[in-house]
Amino acid sequence: MEIVAFERGHFSSYSACGIPYWVGGDVPERDRLIARSPEEHRARDIDLRMRTEVVEIDVEGARVRARDVDSGVESWTSYDKLVIATGARPIRPSLSGVDAPGVHGVQTLDDGQALLDSLSATEGRRAVVVGAGYIGVEMAEALINRGYEVTVVNRGKEPMSTLDPDMGRLVHKAMEGLGIIMVNDSEVTGFRTGDDGRVGAVVTADAEYPADVVVLGIGVRPETELAKAAGLPLGDRGGLLTDLSMRVRGHENIWAGGDCVEVLDLVSGRERHIPLGTHANKHGQIIGANVGGGYATFPGVVGTAVSKVCDLEIARTGLREKDARRVGLQFETVTIESTSRAGYYPGSAPMTVKMLAERRTGRLLGVQIVGREGAGKRVDIAAVALTAGMTVEQMTSLDLGYAPPFSPVWDPILVAARKAVAAIRSSV
Repeated sequence: MEIVAFERGHFSSYSACGIPYWVGGDVPERDRLIARSPEEHRARDIDLRMRTEVVEIDVEGARVRARDVDSGVESWTSYDKLVIATGARPIRPSLSGVDAPGVHGVQTLDDGQALLDSLSATEGRRAVVVGAGYIGVEMAEALINRGYEVTVVNRGKEPMSTLDPDMGRLVHKAMEGLGIIMVNDSEVTGFRTGDDGRVGAVVTADAEYPADVVVLGIGVRPETELAKAAGLPLGDRGGLLTDLSMRVRGHENIWAGGDCVEVLDLVSGRERHIPLGTHANKHGQIIGANVGGGYATFPGVVGTAVSKVCDLEIARTGLREKDARRVGLQFETVTIESTSRAGYYPGSAPMTVKMLAERRTGRLLGVQIVGREGAGKRVDIAAVALTAGMTVEQMTSLDLGYAPPFSPVWDPILVAARKAVAAIRSSV
């Protein structure tokens, strides 16, 4: 099979998720984030054309028009089978001063290098992060590690909108305990620049926050303008719609995967846009098998994600309260306090687990965890239970590993499941 790949950037096959840890110094050099170079791809007989941007898809003619980013020269390339993996684009608000030097998005390795260069170029030590989602809290940690005074301006009532507000409040308190200034329920209206043209402050409706550097962590949208212009089907969130084989619906020879698609949520039964590298890697495997003549499917997701800010671990899977309400589910919620290890064992740290279960059936709907070392990856237990469609009562019998250095005798997930069982029984 002859394979031609177009990439408009300078790098191929790298971990964008690792950029905050490179900026923060945990990863010592950029190239540690590169999984496979263009030369390695070409050695596998892939005609990888770097710095080449596809600007049009001609579905009827089965061809794409590509432009050399540096020279501007354009050409058409025909295809028998097309794979769209255009990813997502960071949200960059149309506000005064947003393009000033010192204001940075963080999506590509080039973005990470530009931010590091900016940090080196300024003598000031004041940083403002706009947004408090995954990228926002991770970049706040990176800048704290760099010795900056960090302010996070967030339009939500609490950080981490992927959590329910009561769990986000725990993140808020922990971030303030780390010396991060949290400004919630505040919308950025612009960026004030200094006499040198560089950013000097982040402006909201009622305040200004001095900044020597600004990082935008407002979120992303599917990069599907090409697909839309070509008449390909998009979902409510703007992502491409595919079948279980990742084939674009209604198009026999076009596939799509990664952050540019919407996928089935196995818990709610609805399509969702969940831009995560774990899904993108699986999509690639499945698309490669199908395009190559095999057969594989991607059944859907339960929305599992984990992150951290300094020593605070944050995890979630399944539905939040508002997600469950949106799809008309009746549910019970429980919240428990526990520890990562047996309470008497050295290093035991507190954790909070919140669990949602369907009221009559007892089906697990979602889990959120906020805690210290050993808390975050416990969400994987809940992710497996969600994928299997387990009830909280079934979960109480799970045979999980136990030893004092790893867990209390009743793992926190099981403690929450027991409490959820009791809540459901009392609601009947």
